[in-house]
Amino acid sequence: MALTSQQLRYLRGLAHHLKPVVMIGQKGLSENVLTELEQALAHHELIKVSIASEDREERKVFTDEICTHSQAELVQRIGKISVLYRPAKKPKIQLPR
Repeated sequence: MALTSQQLRYLRGLAHHLKPVVMIGQKGLSENVLTELEQALAHHELIKVSIASEDREERKVFTDEICTHSQAELVQRIGKISVLYRPAKKPKIQLPR
């Protein structure tokens, strides 16, 4: 599912006030982190993920792996925070057309 620029802008606005619900530490992506990520996306649809790595490329790789594994869309990545969106079976967030 590809998001339009208008939908991305809308989701960034919704995510502005959110706090990170999933945090990835120095050990990287473990099975427990991926399970927690799945639960958070299923419940919230739009989440922030904090990645505790100092290396920009490593954070990008983690974000790409998360998106691939969870089938979520990357909304925004700023510093150590990535915003992800995956619609639920019964979506709570109504995206603009």
